[in-house]
Amino acid sequence: MRWGLGRDASLLIGGQGLRAAGYGFTAVVLGALLAARGYGPVQAGVVLTALIAGTALSSLAVGAVADRLGRRRCYAVFFLAVAAAGAAVAAGAPFWLLLVIALTGALSTDVVDNGPATTLEQTMLAAEDAGTARVYGRYNAVGAAAGAAGALAAALPGLASHGSSATVYALCFAVLVPVGLGGAVLARWLSAAVEAPPVTATPGRLIRDRPRLVQSRGVVRRLSGLFAVDAAGGGLVTTGFLSYYLSQRYHVPISALGWLFFAVSVVQALSVLIAPRLARRFGLIATMVGTHLPSNVLLASVAFAPTFPVAAALLLARTTLSQMDVPTRQALVMTVVTPDERTAAAAVTNAARYTVRPLGPLVAGAVQQIALGAPLVLAGAVKGGYDIALWRWARHLPLQRPVADSPPQSPVSAPSAARKESS
Repeated sequence: MRWGLGRDASLLIGGQGLRAAGYGFTAVVLGALLAARGYGPVQAGVVLTALIAGTALSSLAVGAVADRLGRRRCYAVFFLAVAAAGAAVAAGAPFWLLLVIALTGALSTDVVDNGPATTLEQTMLAAEDAGTARVYGRYNAVGAAAGAAGALAAALPGLASHGSSATVYALCFAVLVPVGLGGAVLARWLSAAVEAPPVTATPGRLIRDRPRLVQSRGVVRRLSGLFAVDAAGGGLVTTGFLSYYLSQRYHVPISALGWLFFAVSVVQALSVLIAPRLARRFGLIATMVGTHLPSNVLLASVAFAPTFPVAAALLLARTTLSQMDVPTRQALVMTVVTPDERTAAAAVTNAARYTVRPLGPLVAGAVQQIALGAPLVLAGAVKGGYDIALWRWARHLPLQRPVADSPPQSPVSAPSAARKESS
């Protein structure tokens, strides 16, 4: 056992850490690359929008084929695509090729939660621990810590000393080649236990046909809608927006912002480790809402911070609570559907979050015409509304009080009750 987890879970968490380190590094370099190439706001926005769209499309594609083609095989193919994408960008991919690469979902501006890989990992981790959020806490903590290290590496003086050459920034993406190849090796080491459960043939149905969202369709649709609202609020206050807001209002240097966001990532890693402990004591829904709602009050209060140290303290305080719903959310989705619907459920709920996110920066820009910090207040209100709606509906879902670290109980009985609640 590793970290108290099985071999497959340890390999998947290792894959997440490897990928997050690479994405933490390239996500910082990407903006510098677009600027160094002379791309204007429209072209840069198109690339970033394509990245978000690619995560949603590829997540849905994985959900449609992974159980039929094999989860391990799709996981290995994803990592090989990461290696190929890194090599293509490092070789100087032109604008049109950047768009194609972005739409594959092989690149990401997010460190932890990124489309197809998250869908596969979330589903395969459920083979060990679907309902307690213990495994998802460690999974997200490793991703956040590795992403923070990658982001910090991008700010090293050695990289900055080479100037703002587009060639140098493009070559940085070569780091994704060993990341992708290493991840493909980890995928090959996974056991058959992470694959979809066998399908029993019935008259008129081929054995190779995997069930989609049938029994749990109602509850997954409701969760997807709620998660989309939360993601829409989060899209208003991306890292890019926060960096812009803090620079404009408090005129702080980039170095200070770099250390702030590094600290935010470290705090995030610690907080997602604590979330499963709270979930065991209070239940998944209570933990999600009880931590997320206060964090949104803190988020809105940043708009009224008189100085940068106060704003930074509020952001760090908000981060201690805001990310605790990530492992609990992933565990909830895996708990309220049948085992053979987990891949499709993860794909749909993850894609729902990405579908609405491209609108966030556009709305934030419009709202800032009212006041510079208005998006912070609006985001807090939208995400707070999500918390209240989730509590009113989902607190009646089954298995909210999961068993502790003993062998997890089967969540097969959960969907029937959830369907009654959603009807």
